[in-house]
Amino acid sequence: MTAPSPRTPALELIEAVVDPGSWRCWDEPAGALGETPDPAYRADLLAARERTGLDESVITGEGRLRGRRVAVVACEFRFLAGSIGVVAGERLVRAVERATELRLPLLAAPASGGTRMQEGTVAFLQMVKVTAAITDHKGAGLPYLVYLRHPTTGGVLASWGSLGHLTAAEPGALIGFLGPRVHEALYGEQFPAGVQVAEHLLAHGLIDAVLPAGELAAVAARALDVLCAEGARDGAVAGEAAEPGARPGDPVGEAGGPAGVAGEPRDAVGASPSAAEPPTIAEPPSAAESIRRSRLPGRIGVRELLDAVAAEVTPLSGTGAGERDPGLLLALARVGSVPCVVLGHERGSRRAGEAPAAGQALGPAGLRAARRGMRIAAELDLPLLTVIDTAGAALSREAEEGGLAGEIARSLADLVTLPAPTLCLLLGQGAGGAALALLPADRVVAARHAWLSPLPPEGASAILYRTTERAYEVAARQGVRSADLLAGGIVDRVVEEDEGADSFTARLGAVLGGELAALRAQERGERLAARRARYRRVGLP
Repeated sequence: MTAPSPRTPALELIEAVVDPGSWRCWDEPAGALGETPDPAYRADLLAARERTGLDESVITGEGRLRGRRVAVVACEFRFLAGSIGVVAGERLVRAVERATELRLPLLAAPASGGTRMQEGTVAFLQMVKVTAAITDHKGAGLPYLVYLRHPTTGGVLASWGSLGHLTAAEPGALIGFLGPRVHEALYGEQFPAGVQVAEHLLAHGLIDAVLPAGELAAVAARALDVLCAEGARDGAVAGEAAEPGARPGDPVGEAGGPAGVAGEPRDAVGASPSAAEPPTIAEPPSAAESIRRSRLPGRIGVRELLDAVAAEVTPLSGTGAGERDPGLLLALARVGSVPCVVLGHERGSRRAGEAPAAGQALGPAGLRAARRGMRIAAELDLPLLTVIDTAGAALSREAEEGGLAGEIARSLADLVTLPAPTLCLLLGQGAGGAALALLPADRVVAARHAWLSPLPPEGASAILYRTTERAYEVAARQGVRSADLLAGGIVDRVVEEDEGADSFTARLGAVLGGELAALRAQERGERLAARRARYRRVGLP
């Protein structure tokens, strides 16, 4: 395998790819350091700014590529490992939206460790809105090219790094869903050598080419000559949208629908108490308590939930194309009065007198099966219910070679744009990309002890402190609890669960049935606009 080349700063790469003198940066100032309350994180940001001369980990703008006007987004790995937080996520989305409005081809050059752990779950959700913006760009008939640089891992690979019409990589680049250091910290063993390397991905059909940066401009220009319509070489005049009617889909506005479209109001915990929900508890449990409770082997899983709250359950098996993953349950069911498609993370079957298994890891085949369920919901206009309860995605040689990161990205793109009504239940553990892949719905309900995190807390601790022993401390700062998710607008409703399993499932069934019925009654255009606006606003004041 080729050793990776010395890292080229993002701006140097951009200026080497675009025509001399044509680069125009689109970035607005990232804001004052004083807006970050954590003094250690503020010091890290200041050091990164001084070291790189940049104010964030992402650079965006436009230039000419062999005479053709193109938009470019690139990560600077020297800036906190190219990690994506709220500011970087918003900068990416604005650039993609601008490229779509101007009808420009888009070239992305990520080099990133993924989500910025210091900002927690709200940074994790940036991947949803970036994916949505890229999906809009491609849906407008505009080319999207990706050049994966060393290294590209985590949420960046599992979202905008895996959606290219054409994807190339730097020779020797480390490209994988989970970084080797985190894998070793979580599992006590090194990841198999040579699997997460550009040349290996090429051999397994996961990328299209391996080429040095010096060849990128020529290859990209040749591809764009095919992918772009005749006469599109000059693009739109700077600052203006293309002429209406120039191509199908012209012109395209901002992702997320009309500005200012609001989602449904969130329910305060315990608001409007009813037979379905008891009043709120006085003090939400700590992150440590919820994480421990979510991992108990006897905790209810998706099969037990369906047994308790659903009727006319018809299990479906696998992708319909020869693959099956025990980590995913796919079924048709009726919840309350509403027929729906159900996708759920599978904790494992329970025999009489036995506790269920701790949880099945979800691999690429499971995500392809999930996307089969999404297609069924779209084709029949059936509501889709997703149930999240996962300790994380499958982390193995087979999962990497099977395209795990790409399937997470495509699941996100499918779900955030799905025309059918969507409801997500965060039932228990919500770790990493396997959880995010089933999250972006019209409404999100959480059990009290459910949580959502960019990585298993032990993995986040390993990244920040090179030990897993500070996992609960990191989780508390990241805002992973149901109460934190409700306050941040990620969750709409929290269902208490401290009065016994039977009363909890009865409450949960009533809530899910009511939510599904309400979603089905909404006008489609309003519902879709509200969903897009919801995830477009994540992390913004």
